[in-house]
Amino acid sequence: MIYTDNAATTRMSKTAIDAMTPYLDTIYGNPSSLHSAGQEAAEALLASRKTVAEILGCNASEIYFTSGGSEADNQAIVSAALYGERKGKKHIISTAIEHHAVLHTLKRLEKQGFEITLLDAHEDGIVRTEELIDAIRADTALVTVMYANNEIGTIQPIKEIGAICREKGIPFHTDAVQAVGHIDIDVNRDNIDMLSLSAHKFHGPKGIGVLYAKKGTVLTNLIDGGAQERGKRAGTENIPAIAGMAAALKEATEHLDKNAAKLTEMRDRLIEGLLKIPHTILNGDVAKRLPGNVNVCFEGIEGESLLLLLDAKGICASSGSACTSGSLDPSHVLLAIGRPHEIAHGSLRLSLSEENTPEEIEYIIKTVPEVVSYLRNMSPVWNDLQKGEKNYVIQ
Repeated sequence: MIYTDNAATTRMSKTAIDAMTPYLDTIYGNPSSLHSAGQEAAEALLASRKTVAEILGCNASEIYFTSGGSEADNQAIVSAALYGERKGKKHIISTAIEHHAVLHTLKRLEKQGFEITLLDAHEDGIVRTEELIDAIRADTALVTVMYANNEIGTIQPIKEIGAICREKGIPFHTDAVQAVGHIDIDVNRDNIDMLSLSAHKFHGPKGIGVLYAKKGTVLTNLIDGGAQERGKRAGTENIPAIAGMAAALKEATEHLDKNAAKLTEMRDRLIEGLLKIPHTILNGDVAKRLPGNVNVCFEGIEGESLLLLLDAKGICASSGSACTSGSLDPSHVLLAIGRPHEIAHGSLRLSLSEENTPEEIEYIIKTVPEVVSYLRNMSPVWNDLQKGEKNYVIQ
């Protein structure tokens, strides 16, 4: 099996598993307990918090453990919105290509009277800072822009966006779920006030993530109960998962440059090979994208059929966000960058990890054209295009 769906989830590393094991067996105390077993767990909790903080370039007191990126996104956005509302500010700026954890939260706030501005990501998938400046108002309570897109892999000018927000005194949040562990991030250098991440995107366990909130940020609780996470996220901390996340993140960042170089080389080779298929287009910027992300559209086919046939040939891929893979609707990201419905339906996302090999890339380059050709030969739409009864959208 060739696994190229790492944007959906990654295989947990041996490093992460080894880090988790003691806390599943011998060190199983509740970190809130005062006895020695509990304090052993509390020490592990603090050590993991310090590890994550050091990697992000912040203080341990600014790290809050969550169940994952979606919870962290929700808490960041809701907190900034409610704090802004108390100051008479009910305007939020985001982008049309955010993850649904952000977009659905914004939709809920819109029903509560907030005004939402979604910036255009343009055909290359990149937000323009001048358009952000034009969108900012006196009542803007928050700017939330994802660091890197989960579908098309585009990397936003986060440092510049953060600098604009700092100058205007507006809190800035970034959903960095796809970016952390894959590209260099420093929350201070990048002018970030709040950041969300999820462990299973960099070979850590599922169900654990982080909200970084800069000192002075007023957080609203989503979960009430105990005093865990400095009273901002109730519930006994998942020590095994937290330890696994910290270990996986440390390993990923220690090999960041090496992994990025390998992934970029395989990514570019894969893009080169796939774009030789007639009437195929790359989604997202050629260079300003995650090292392991390839997203293309093939005219005249359906993505679901493509995925099933590729799976039969031993290739695990996706056609968009894992969180909406059960939906037959076209990707909101592809529609937002200007792809028409019929083209967006024929998308393929291949997201690589350092565990992939050049030999696997060559097999994909050989196999995908065969499958695309097979599906096109069965398609009445493709037949109409070939006969000239319809015009090609992708030239």
